[in-house]
Amino acid sequence: MIIEGAAVVIEVDNVNTDVLYPGPYLNIDDPEVMKLYLFEGLDPSLRDKLGRKTILVVGENFGGGSSREHVPLAMKASGIGAVLGRSFARIFFRNCINLGLPAIVCAEAVAAAADGSEIRIDAGKGRVEVDGRSYDTPVLPPFVIDMIRGGGLVNYVRRRLAERAASEE
Repeated sequence: MIIEGAAVVIEVDNVNTDVLYPGPYLNIDDPEVMKLYLFEGLDPSLRDKLGRKTILVVGENFGGGSSREHVPLAMKASGIGAVLGRSFARIFFRNCINLGLPAIVCAEAVAAAADGSEIRIDAGKGRVEVDGRSYDTPVLPPFVIDMIRGGGLVNYVRRRLAERAASEE
């Protein structure tokens, strides 16, 4: 699975989901509307940097705090194709994968990236390129890649159950 895009860098460590998507907007369930409030408590001007094929580059322990599925949903709707970080809070990482947004850990690549850097992630081979320089990262297991390609955990399970039912007929 190859993901390419231009970097938008958040240089702050320990960014909490409560500032990425504040509580007053949690009643919104449409990702196209959610994206209007992404980064509202951190830096709303970051939304202006997002576009099709954006790779969000983040620091240490990104996404701690509340378990807000709104954040990866709003990120996907905003054109973010992957989040590349030094490290992620466990629940944020799982929410990303479960909702079909690749979350890739590679501290060296994060250190090399600047706003606008061209990033290419090969999740199946465990490689991240930043402006042509290559870095190693853990390979995503094939089932995780399949789950991300399919749009997330719910779609993955539905497809697997349908395949099982078809094979039992």
